[in-house]
Amino acid sequence: MEPLPYGESDLAPTVSANTLGFHYGKHYKTYIDNINKLVAGSEFADAPLEKIIVETAGKADKTALFNNAGQAWNHAFYWKSLKPRGGGAPPAALAQKIDADFGSLDALKKELATAATSQFGSGWAWLALDGGKLKVVKTANADTPLASGKKPLLTIDVWEHAYYLDYQNRRADYVAAVIDKLLDWEFANANLG
Repeated sequence: MEPLPYGESDLAPTVSANTLGFHYGKHYKTYIDNINKLVAGSEFADAPLEKIIVETAGKADKTALFNNAGQAWNHAFYWKSLKPRGGGAPPAALAQKIDADFGSLDALKKELATAATSQFGSGWAWLALDGGKLKVVKTANADTPLASGKKPLLTIDVWEHAYYLDYQNRRADYVAAVIDKLLDWEFANANLG
């Protein structure tokens, strides 16, 4: 289980220590425990999560493996997509790419918020690189852009456990706060590579 890159209270008030404690310590831990049990003694015993995701995507007999590997990977990526006192302006290289592919940072933020708030049920909103072009995509449940050959740059978790203790049914408020106050554009820029 990867450690959080910050303390449980460091994202407050946008994400409370209570929410992060349950999210990280209960939900994420369950995915980690499950994937460790599922891969024990299998061909995937020493495989990185990315390999498990790519090799089990769309295979009915590997659904449990895919779901738990996807959720474990997605959550570890989500923790890194956020930082205390985040938001603001992206680094120059990413800012130029955003301007080229979306027209402006505000246009990207709007598209990311729309993807996150319109995801029906549980899932994720992503900024991803697809064939050299930045795109906003959304995935349901444990799915991830990795499974379709895209390169994730950052994500917003829109499973209810990510926000319900703090925001109840106000997903849009949670999404807006994460985009404006917590997104780690430096992490996204590093992933741009």
